[in-house]
Amino acid sequence: MDDWLKNILVCPRDHFSVQIESDGLVCHAGHRYPIVAGVPLMLLPEVKQTHRAAKISLEHASLRGHMGKVTDQSITGVDEFVQHEIGATNGLAYRTLSRKLKEYPIPKLCAPQSAGGNFLDIGCNWGRWSIAASRMGYKTVGIDPNLEAILAAARVAKQLGSQVQYLVADARYLPFAERAFDFVFSYSVLQHFDKGEVLLSLSEIRRVLRVGGRSMVQMPNMFGLRSLYHQLRRRFRKAKDFEVRYWTLSEMRSAFCSSIGSGTVLVDGYFSLNPRTEDAHMLPWKCRLVFRLSDFLRDLSIKVPAITRVADSLYVISTRDK
Repeated sequence: MDDWLKNILVCPRDHFSVQIESDGLVCHAGHRYPIVAGVPLMLLPEVKQTHRAAKISLEHASLRGHMGKVTDQSITGVDEFVQHEIGATNGLAYRTLSRKLKEYPIPKLCAPQSAGGNFLDIGCNWGRWSIAASRMGYKTVGIDPNLEAILAAARVAKQLGSQVQYLVADARYLPFAERAFDFVFSYSVLQHFDKGEVLLSLSEIRRVLRVGGRSMVQMPNMFGLRSLYHQLRRRFRKAKDFEVRYWTLSEMRSAFCSSIGSGTVLVDGYFSLNPRTEDAHMLPWKCRLVFRLSDFLRDLSIKVPAITRVADSLYVISTRDK
């Protein structure tokens, strides 16, 4: 664990600083957190988990012991975890690439270059956005409740030579000091939370952002063309478990402005919640056409803001102003 991360790491329960001891991390109030294969596991077992992977992570922590290091095993080709999970992490268009990936689909991050600013990636899974941030000069930490995904992220970062730190943690209870980050990012994560849990996460994002710091969170638009299709398929019933919760533009603006600070909403894409044109060369021609049309409409939305209302994937960008 790098020194800069040690300096901002706190107990997610009470925000006291933590120290490394023989059996893991401990705060001044005596709350303890194990370190599994070199990765701190800072979930709270007493709260309702947002995903079954968090429950499995807690079980693995008790079974596998505490201190240790990330495996030094060399990876050749694309990591097996990424090969298996690519459809789940990157979207339906990527399912045809399952176990066929020849390279890692590292996205382009729409953020300014940095000279060492602190960057938090919430819900990083195998770390694609964390690696993108690291390549732009940020000191990056990624969190996810899935221990297996975080261990894979650590392997991938090492394989690609990226200096990224990873923790197993909960977006609703961030284990970081107040005003620790210059930039907080989250992609395709909060859409799976009940709206009350989203508000809890947003208050945590505000807490860990420095004054003037920026957050960038991807959210699904209720009136996006493909979003309407998916809602119709489930007969517009209330979302359950890890299903996507759709938001209106006004709901997004209200929640983020009141929780974090002033900001704006930008189009990420159309016809998908994960439109990444930079990956087009990996995908079937039909997907390439859809992604390029999405890019065209996204660029058009700058001149014709009205079509933002039917975009499927939106970025809510907020600035902590005090």
